[in-house]
Amino acid sequence: MRRPRKPDAAAGEADERAVRTAALALLAGRDFARLELAQRLLRRGFPSGTVASVVEGLSAQRLLSETRFVEQFIRQHAGRGHGPVRIRMELRERGVSDTDIEAGLETAAEDWARIARETRRRRFGESPPGDYRERARQARFLQYRGFSAEQVRAALGPGEDIES
Repeated sequence: MRRPRKPDAAAGEADERAVRTAALALLAGRDFARLELAQRLLRRGFPSGTVASVVEGLSAQRLLSETRFVEQFIRQHAGRGHGPVRIRMELRERGVSDTDIEAGLETAAEDWARIARETRRRRFGESPPGDYRERARQARFLQYRGFSAEQVRAALGPGEDIES
């Protein structure tokens, strides 16, 4: 576990240029949501007014894009075997608006049932669940990964329905 960073002594008096440099250094590594980037800069001890204006300026210059972040996040997490329910929840935790989330999920056009099947296969093997107990265990796993009941049913194949 990382220790929290100590705020820089001079960070409180940082000018806009120093905040912008720190923000660009963070963005060089990966995309961030606006709220997430602002929180990172505030944790470094930069003044909130300066952080807000820098984040706004980076958005205006399209160096910080919520849409690009959402698309990248969905692609990355779908590749990890996460479903749309979990992805939606994690994006909300990062401060992304519901409209941006829904637009990103529609744009991604992922075949969530296929991803659920592949996730089930990677975890439990090729053969479908043999009995009710195993079917329930696999269904709980897929629900935890963020798949809807319909997607779970598609991944588990024909059999008795499990109460969700």
